[in-house]
Amino acid sequence: MRYIKSQMKQLVKEDVRLQQKLKQLMVEHDLEKSFALKALYHAEVADSGKYMEAYRELDDLK
Repeated sequence: MRYIKSQMKQLVKEDVRLQQKLKQLMVEHDLEKSFALKALYHAEVADSGKYMEAYRELDDLK
């Protein structure tokens, strides 16, 4: 599975917890949104993360 920015944006849009984590990453590490999204992907989706299935479902819709 690979990182796709549009899918990650959609996943965050649909989940309040991910929205909060994204904002937290941006503030704590002074990151731009695009970098924070990628960091969130690696923390929460990649390598059997909590949101891997939801991310895969978005991939299957395409």
